[in-house]
Amino acid sequence: MNEGPINQPQPTAVGTWTPEGETPPRPSEDALIAACASVFDPEIPVNIYELGLIYAIDVDDACAVKVEMTLTAPACPSAQELPEQVRDAILAVPGVTACEVDVVWDPPWDQSRMSEDARLSLNMY
Repeated sequence: MNEGPINQPQPTAVGTWTPEGETPPRPSEDALIAACASVFDPEIPVNIYELGLIYAIDVDDACAVKVEMTLTAPACPSAQELPEQVRDAILAVPGVTACEVDVVWDPPWDQSRMSEDARLSLNMY
């Protein structure tokens, strides 16, 4: 009986070969976004990427990642743990050598930054 193809995990980073040898894998943009999307605000059942809390993800030549994010409010009770969770999720992506997460307040977050899926999930359309 044929049960179909075996689900193989897709690579999230690919190294290249040069005359000097293989280069380390570089994390893909999709893998970094997926890592951010794995983090949820404990008070809101939508991931922080869909909420629009991630403003920028930059990767330098050494595959160190810098994330700029915000919170829904300056007095957010998760202000300490969310940036740490983002950092840990990014560091788990193959090829990432380091991660710095900066919380920024300008521009301030508002509901217009949410994805359509997030608005539908929260009945905020």
